[in-house]
Amino acid sequence: MRPIGFIMEDGFQIMGVAASTAFEFANIQLGEQAYRVTIMSEKGGPVRSTLGVHVETAPLGDFPDTLMVVGELLPKPTSPGLRAYIAEAGQKSRRVAGVCTGAFLLADAGLLDGRSATTHWAHAAELQQRFPSIRVDDDRIFVADGNIWTSAGMTAGIDLVLALIEDDHGAEVSRAVARRLVVYHRRPGGQSQFSALLELEPRSDRVRRALTYAKEHLRNPLSVDELADAASLSPRQFSRIFREETGQSPAKAVERLRLEAAKAMLEDGRHSLDIVARDTGFADRDRMRRAFLRFFGQPPQSLRRSLRLIEGEPDEAAE
Repeated sequence: MRPIGFIMEDGFQIMGVAASTAFEFANIQLGEQAYRVTIMSEKGGPVRSTLGVHVETAPLGDFPDTLMVVGELLPKPTSPGLRAYIAEAGQKSRRVAGVCTGAFLLADAGLLDGRSATTHWAHAAELQQRFPSIRVDDDRIFVADGNIWTSAGMTAGIDLVLALIEDDHGAEVSRAVARRLVVYHRRPGGQSQFSALLELEPRSDRVRRALTYAKEHLRNPLSVDELADAASLSPRQFSRIFREETGQSPAKAVERLRLEAAKAMLEDGRHSLDIVARDTGFADRDRMRRAFLRFFGQPPQSLRRSLRLIEGEPDEAAE
């Protein structure tokens, strides 16, 4: 049995603890107590989440096999005692992981010096500025560098734990746990942390409404007239405001949304290329192929093939 310790202090986020469920389902899948999860804090006792929910914790003690350091909404200074414990865990625990802004606590303890790491995209620049010796990659869902692991936002903690389970018990067990959680077994490591909708960052409600409409109606032609109607603007007004707020034309933004949806369907692996092209509005697989080559530098067949190899599935001929 592998002891897993989750460190949380006052101000933790509930979502950061959700990743522990993956260990629970791994026990169910394996039919044995492969993992024992303990929630810890520096002094023990109840700690309060940002929602006001209290969780009972054990004080810091023996070093677990894997130490998970859960982040908070905003990074805050680490206490000397907690910093020393995390630093020692880097030597005594088999693995140490920082979930979201937990990377800041690992960095404070010196565990990320000279290593690659990630954190939530909104805090990546601060992490790099405060700790210049770290190679911060703000485009990764999680990063493993030696025995030190870091993840992006709180939900990415689940991706990280699935990878830890795979490291311990193989891809089949990790894949089965992902199915139980109804999440992807593995999002490709280079996938952006944030969606096209977040990256476009429109300022007005009308443009946001048009983009949301587009994402929910990808099978439609999504002409400027259709999007302008969703935004309650004239086509001319809409095109001008859209470009001012996003820096892109409506057609380019729609293509990004289609590509994002098509890539997600390919990762899911349950649909043929013809169905993916149809459901994401590319009309046919050739048009989708050209768009993939422009944006990703590879056709959808290559992406699907690489995903199959990552998942340990046999390669197949192009569909």
